[in-house]
Amino acid sequence: MNTPRFSFLLFFTFLSIASLFVEAYDPAPLQDFCIAVNDTEAAVFVNGKICKDPKSVTADDFYYAGRLNESRQVIKSLGTKITLVYDEILSGLNTQGVAIARLDFDLEGLNPPHHHPRGSEIFLVLEGTLYAGLINSNPADPNDKNPFFAKILNAGDIFVFPRGMIHFQYNIGKTKAVAIAAFNSQNPGVMTIAKSIFGSEPSVPPHILAKAFQLDDDDKLVEHLQSLTWTGNVN
Repeated sequence: MNTPRFSFLLFFTFLSIASLFVEAYDPAPLQDFCIAVNDTEAAVFVNGKICKDPKSVTADDFYYAGRLNESRQVIKSLGTKITLVYDEILSGLNTQGVAIARLDFDLEGLNPPHHHPRGSEIFLVLEGTLYAGLINSNPADPNDKNPFFAKILNAGDIFVFPRGMIHFQYNIGKTKAVAIAAFNSQNPGVMTIAKSIFGSEPSVPPHILAKAFQLDDDDKLVEHLQSLTWTGNVN
């Protein structure tokens, strides 16, 4: 058999099969869920918003006077404030797959453990010193611990948080800190771990959380945590 010809045919076949997978791949969702309905009158939208008539588009549709150069008032309980510019704020971001945020940290301010279900994040420190951590997904061996990656970040440093991975940032410096985060989604979403677990509505049954956290069926501790006020830090 002619080896070069065979190699070319094999490569062409692989490329053809791969292209079928690419064309068949479902786009990443931009909302938490979409319940299928047969009634077209009840349908809303999926993965984006209804598009404006291109003839009526103006420069203002791509512009937002966000004043991201100005500091924000932090949430007292966490000492942080996240100002996110996404498709709900800037309509020109719709279908573009990007969003950006300013993060303000007070002394010992914490952006608590959370994850973004619909986007990866690249994080740039502008001012101050932050301790950033990332927890990997469960390893194949259930007895192995989840890998934890952390770095001390100074002004000018960059850290990447992969999509869906739990991560946090904490101000360990002697001054306030500022950072910018960019996402590869127009609406990356955020799920703060403690707030979602203990601040849901309705509450998760305490005995379930007690068992999950190996609290020896200490429902009272869970009930206490659920009684607290859980506040987010994203505008």
